[in-house]
Amino acid sequence: MRYVVGYTANARGHDAVHIAVALARNHDVSLDLVLVIPEDSPFNAVYPPEAGYNDILTDQAQRWLDEGLALIPADVTARAHIRRGDSEARTLIEAAVEFDAAALVIGASNGGLLKRFTIGSVASSLLHSSPVPVALAPQGYQRTDPITRLSCGFGTRPGADELLDVAVESARDRGLPLRLVSLLALDGGNSPGLADAAWVHAADRLAAVGGSADTGGSADAAGSSDVTAAGSLQGEPEIVVAQGRTIEEAVDRLDWEDGEILLIGSSRLAQHRATFLGSTANRILRALPVPMIVVPRDYTRHSA
Repeated sequence: MRYVVGYTANARGHDAVHIAVALARNHDVSLDLVLVIPEDSPFNAVYPPEAGYNDILTDQAQRWLDEGLALIPADVTARAHIRRGDSEARTLIEAAVEFDAAALVIGASNGGLLKRFTIGSVASSLLHSSPVPVALAPQGYQRTDPITRLSCGFGTRPGADELLDVAVESARDRGLPLRLVSLLALDGGNSPGLADAAWVHAADRLAAVGGSADTGGSADAAGSSDVTAAGSLQGEPEIVVAQGRTIEEAVDRLDWEDGEILLIGSSRLAQHRATFLGSTANRILRALPVPMIVVPRDYTRHSA
């Protein structure tokens, strides 16, 4: 399995390498660092007429990639590639398709609060069009140890069952504990009884894909209940229903491990087999202190 890492010679590129290494270390994954430079074109004002400029730019890009490769430990296989294109996002997608990559990995835009996300133009384009899952590292992400827990943002809208399939498969393949997370915002008019209903729904769907059929538990404002694992699922999946005045507050009320990552689905507005970051996911992203993976709609090919 291969991951394409959108590399840039700055803190954002380093964040992307760090989360890519963490994801690769408890899975059979090799990394492809891709650095996009402007397309060679007589219509591109970036290029002056002086001879040899393209060679200078390519040499500099290779030096930047060598610096990126130096961040990757010896136990992770990695390659480096220079790609030319007038759109960094589209060029990264083309590389992911070329390498049959299971995911695209990028860093958040610079300028946000530490360990929080601010989305730049490239990340925004990828999060609204990628045919493969997009893993996004928060600014300042330094961890390179293996991922320790997989959480899955779970709801009742169409596509939730497909996302749960991907989450269960990913947790099983990586040998990780799985947590299903439902977030309820009180400002949306939700009643207290919806917490229990959300827990029961998640437990029912988990049972359908190989978890426990026991749905007798309940959830409080930020409580959790365990579901006994069955079949090939590793560990004991946990269902957590968190409430807050807003989605952001509900996210803040959850306990997050340093080595955790959140899997989330695409909006119903997404095209078939493409990502689309919906309004709720965007709000989650603004408050989330751990990396996020956005899964395309109807995506079933690879585990994340």
